[in-house]
Amino acid sequence: MTEDATKLYGAEHVRRYRETSGEVGHIWKEGSTILLLTTTGRASGEPRTTPLIYAEDDDRYVIIASQGGAPEDPGWYRNLAKDPHVELQVQDEVFPASARTAEGEERERLWAKANEVWPHYAEYQQRTERMIPVVVLERAA
Repeated sequence: MTEDATKLYGAEHVRRYRETSGEVGHIWKEGSTILLLTTTGRASGEPRTTPLIYAEDDDRYVIIASQGGAPEDPGWYRNLAKDPHVELQVQDEVFPASARTAEGEERERLWAKANEVWPHYAEYQQRTERMIPVVVLERAA
């Protein structure tokens, strides 16, 4: 019997993704793709890992700080503001990366690309007053 990754959330999603090198958990709801983002906690200094839907843009990864349309940015995004050096796991590959927030035309182009992967982002934007950040993740040199 094949495991149903669509039921995975949070820490359990991270655990299964790591245990299976992404075989379980990389493909998620509605065919979306998931990566693991590890940031450094802005207060604790401890590593914090979050499973996030991503889109690809050439050799970069694009993630959306939507938090389902909540009024505040997610904790992982606030961690990036303090320290943009992160670790990514995409399927069985783990590597360092740097994060930055896209702006202007680049943001609009990447927002559209991310909405192709997860159309619910447009709904989330309607739920909140804040402009939802679009984050570009680039492999560290």
